[in-house]
Amino acid sequence: MTNDLKQKLEGLKTTLFSLSSPEFLSNPYPIYDKLRSNHPVYKANSFKYPGWYVTGYEETAAILKDTKFKNRIPLPQTSKKYEHLKTIQSDMMLFKNQHDHKRLRMLVSKVFTPNVVEGYRPYIEETVNELLNQVQDKKRMDIVADFAFPLASLIIAKILGVPAEERHQFREWTVSLIQTIDFTRSRETLANGNDTTKMLLIYFKELINKRKQTPQNDLISTLILEEQQGDKLTDEELLATCILLVIAGHETTVNLISNAVLSLLNYPEQLMMLKENTLLIERAVEEFLRYESPTQLTARIASEDTEMNGITIKKGEQVYILLGAANRDPKKFINPNVLDITRNPNPHLAFGYGIHFCLGSSLARLEAQIAIQTLLRRMGNLQMATPDLQWRKLIGFRALKELPITFD
Repeated sequence: MTNDLKQKLEGLKTTLFSLSSPEFLSNPYPIYDKLRSNHPVYKANSFKYPGWYVTGYEETAAILKDTKFKNRIPLPQTSKKYEHLKTIQSDMMLFKNQHDHKRLRMLVSKVFTPNVVEGYRPYIEETVNELLNQVQDKKRMDIVADFAFPLASLIIAKILGVPAEERHQFREWTVSLIQTIDFTRSRETLANGNDTTKMLLIYFKELINKRKQTPQNDLISTLILEEQQGDKLTDEELLATCILLVIAGHETTVNLISNAVLSLLNYPEQLMMLKENTLLIERAVEEFLRYESPTQLTARIASEDTEMNGITIKKGEQVYILLGAANRDPKKFINPNVLDITRNPNPHLAFGYGIHFCLGSSLARLEAQIAIQTLLRRMGNLQMATPDLQWRKLIGFRALKELPITFD
């Protein structure tokens, strides 16, 4: 490491900040810029979670596609607590590597191809309109609670094969489990997540047994059938896949839709441009993904010493990849802190990169395109009901608590 680089990094230590402060949760981007301006791969031992913090676009892409950087479950391997949570995470595709990850991904990906996802368009359109029908006469709504969350819940539940009358449980389950993989987790959230996992295991074991007896046109039945045809999907992996999709199918889509609406309200000229030219919707959604990335952070662990951009990441060290920072790297994007729904190309990393690229990206994109386009078509004069917005206390996700709006 050069003396100049050492001085830069030492200088940064004198202006430490908290990754869980209200200022960071409200607007993390100035802190990302400060980290990146010193070095795009910065080692922080003074944060609660020591390791390398990656804010540069090129470095992020390189690490995400490099198999020397491994996924690992968020809970320590030596932990004796939270048995249900730890066990289910160890069977999740999200935390698998190489062969195990590839095998699980090939099985599940068959129901998330663009062609299969496109088949859900009529159901998504119908659901979006039904949700807007429920609030249209009220002239106000909470984008999160009244629109984005029920939409994501209904869609992923339908794909899984969860009966409509049982889908109301998904919100509580998701909120509980997402906190267990975030930096802000506490012993209380881990204990709650462990209890939630226990309930989910009971629920999905029963549903899987029903589908084994009477298959339906849903994901669970498809995966059971694949297993019978010789693919080695264990019962534990099937359960873990169902629970993972409950989490992933909600969090990314809810954050994408609500952050998109907020971004448009903050950029009224962009809102008007999209309202007047509906053909921009695909580019617009890509820009929402870049500008306010639903997932802000993902983690890896180095399996061997690796040189990168003048520094050495040693075997066993933690690497925290700040996707939200990479997607605003000025070396990659012109005017990165400005929303531009005409931006093209837009090679953002909001869904990751490499072998762990988000399996449900096509579904999330389609839901967001339909939801935003329909909202703009049906509701005029969209306005924020309050300027005082609150973000959920999560570092790894960009998630509003609520987004109350009014409309004509």
